[in-house]
Amino acid sequence: MDLIPPPAGRDAAARDIAARADAYAAAPLLNCLLREVGRPVAGRAGVHLLPGCGKLLRVRGGRRPAAPEVHTDGGWHPLGHAELVKLVAEELRRHTGLSNHELPAEIADSRDTVAALLTARDRATPPADPYVRSEQCLLTGHPHHPAPKARGGGPAAGWLPYAPEAHARFPLTLLGVREDTVVEEGDPSALDTLGTAPPGYRLLPAHPWQLDLAGGRLAAAFADGRLIRLGETAFDTWPTAAIRTVHAPERDLFLKFSLDVRITNDIRRLWRHDLLKLTRTDTAVRTAFAALDGPAAWLSDRGYRTAGFAFEELAVLVRDGLRGHLLPGATPYLAAGLVEGFAGSPLDAPADPAAWWEAYLAQVVPPALTAFAEHGVVLEAHLQNSLIACDGDGMPVQALFRDAEGVKLLPAVDRAAGWERLVYCLVVNHLLELAGALAERHPGLDPWPAVRRELSRHDLPEIPALLTAPTLPAKTNLLLRWTGADGADARYRPLPNPLA
Repeated sequence: MDLIPPPAGRDAAARDIAARADAYAAAPLLNCLLREVGRPVAGRAGVHLLPGCGKLLRVRGGRRPAAPEVHTDGGWHPLGHAELVKLVAEELRRHTGLSNHELPAEIADSRDTVAALLTARDRATPPADPYVRSEQCLLTGHPHHPAPKARGGGPAAGWLPYAPEAHARFPLTLLGVREDTVVEEGDPSALDTLGTAPPGYRLLPAHPWQLDLAGGRLAAAFADGRLIRLGETAFDTWPTAAIRTVHAPERDLFLKFSLDVRITNDIRRLWRHDLLKLTRTDTAVRTAFAALDGPAAWLSDRGYRTAGFAFEELAVLVRDGLRGHLLPGATPYLAAGLVEGFAGSPLDAPADPAAWWEAYLAQVVPPALTAFAEHGVVLEAHLQNSLIACDGDGMPVQALFRDAEGVKLLPAVDRAAGWERLVYCLVVNHLLELAGALAERHPGLDPWPAVRRELSRHDLPEIPALLTAPTLPAKTNLLLRWTGADGADARYRPLPNPLA
């Protein structure tokens, strides 16, 4: 038993990490509460009425609210993170008439995850590649989700070695799958270059964390020879912001895996129904991008491979790498990383912020609108699915989009629903957040005239209404999780439209 007290410096560091974790975790939770439930009190900056419980909540800050206080007993009282979670739960019980014991635990898990990540980052070396830095910088994550960093409630030792936010890198586990059980579609042939399978088997990489999570469900397949272990890849992969998608730069590939963990709204499996429509969806997007003017690129989900006896658990999706699509000399960055911030971000020091923003819009907006208007493709063009490539001066010169799983096609969804989804992903989730980050870094810049000009260039019948409507559709992630709705069942509430 250690009877020597820890140094005072260690206590101070722990308190600092706890305070930072509370702040990181509170900001998106407050964003959700104030957007979805709270009502601003006229004439009182930062003060909101919680209509269910009738209490007043005061916050400081803008797009990342902080320092929450509740008005009780005639005065304002600071709320720690645990007290804030209790207040949110009380308000949602009264607001919806429903109870939910899982979400408060998930919110607490998200906060504890941030604390573990902060501790790990203090010991980690950030990647030298600026693109990987942009993928691995998301300590806040989704700015309008109540528990953006939850990792399923398991101990940190189980997931931390694979966490992008901790600057992880790791080899993949290589499995051999007996040939008569292999299921594949499209072109997953790149998987065969990752190692060597013995006669009668096909190579299948696996995410080490997913193998741990699958546990005993695969024991029988290993026992009877349907599965064999073949070691590890000879190279490391980098987890991206999506956590279950890894980047293999030596092979110029992205590989997407199942992960039986709830991350934001969904259990992150490669679901059978999504895989079975993958080829059709990806082909439609590739066709749309091939017809575009300009340098925009689609990172194709080429195909998948799995085992018939563990179709979803062992599925691996093969996605294009970057080199075959990037303009010469351009450096890609994850759009979500630009919002969060990282060392070397081109958002921090453009020579002319207004010109930078106009160049950004000119690369990102036209591909998404043209794909919709001319090909019926609804890109999931939110921050985590959009990359921006910049030239040597840091100016945006190319947009790249990814993730066929989130793409919708007309007329499988009707045009109105498809347009609403595109507006949410591209304008609310993407441009609204990036405009806020840019204006915060460059006071005095009004980003919205440039957005209006760019949208006005496109001859879609929906554009005039978008530019004049009083509100935009904002996804209600807090209410979605509290009421137990399916993660894909998007529900929207009106958000004041900065374009109007």
